[in-house]
Amino acid sequence: MPTTGGTMSTSQGPVATTPAGAGATPGSAVDHSRPLADVEIERATALLRRVTHIFAQRVVGQEGLRTALVSTLIAGGHVLLESVPGLAKTTAAHTLASAVSGTFHRIQCTPDLMPNDIVGTQVFNYTTGEFTTQLGPVHANVVLLDEINRSSAKTQSAMLEAMQEGQTSIGGQVYPLPTPFMVLATQNPIEEEGTYVLPEAQMDRFLMKEVLSYPTPAEEVDILELTSTGALAAPLEGEPVSLADVQLLRHLTDRVYVDRSIKQYIVALVNTTRGGGPRPLPELHRHVRVGASPRGAIALMRGAQAVALQEGRGYVVPDDVRRVRHPVLRHRLVRTYDALANNVAPEALIDAVFQAVPAP
Repeated sequence: MPTTGGTMSTSQGPVATTPAGAGATPGSAVDHSRPLADVEIERATALLRRVTHIFAQRVVGQEGLRTALVSTLIAGGHVLLESVPGLAKTTAAHTLASAVSGTFHRIQCTPDLMPNDIVGTQVFNYTTGEFTTQLGPVHANVVLLDEINRSSAKTQSAMLEAMQEGQTSIGGQVYPLPTPFMVLATQNPIEEEGTYVLPEAQMDRFLMKEVLSYPTPAEEVDILELTSTGALAAPLEGEPVSLADVQLLRHLTDRVYVDRSIKQYIVALVNTTRGGGPRPLPELHRHVRVGASPRGAIALMRGAQAVALQEGRGYVVPDDVRRVRHPVLRHRLVRTYDALANNVAPEALIDAVFQAVPAP
């Protein structure tokens, strides 16, 4: 009879052990050929339930935001959040860090922010006559890059390089970023003064882009109730997961089975955004200048694997791909000037592509 996993005590606190049959432990190679066992799926479900419980204590509603953040976290990517001010982007980032026992740093982007302000720098010590390295705020498990479009192109490039490489270089010395590492970048779509638009090639490096909407009237009443009772400022209830648990969830996400037919479905979708595919859309070229790249296909698959694990399944179904279509593809389609002038939403173009391509 299989045994379930437990916890062990270390100098850093309790760390979850891998359940029997999990196979992959943080830092080990992942055996993609072995399907997930029931005990592993149950373990993942329990961990994700704890994260959701803590997240719901600070963020009311915003189900799409929670799904995007958790999916990005366990898929090992980064997320771009876009909304008007006051929709709990900072609160969500801070709560996510608390839910996974991770360190959290917030970087407020301004036009005069320099790359060294993010990455770190060397400081000369007059007492010893030597340089010492001071690591920048990017060295944290969860980093909130607030209003990334307010920083200069040079600073944006430095941050995106750290996201891609998982390390920083200061004075010729390489410093690895913490594991896990996740960036939540935000941008405000209603202000253009003093902003620098992210190039399309750099936006493609974000696994997902979530666009937040206003809460419903009922949800907004709940927010006022929680504020008036002091619940939003009260200590979080429930046991957060550990960083080792996050690494375990990432390994389990890697092993969620994706059938070849699903991969062919994803490739057909991505090729349709480029004007090809099994059923090309004849008028797509009028609205889409550049379609999704192979990185977009990888993101669709990774996002679908993360959603499947959150649904308690060890395999991907077409509905998982459809569920992540907007966050994964909305920032990867470069619209034509006509589409921009006529206010053709990227979500409408994505839906048209998914309607054209038959699901397996």
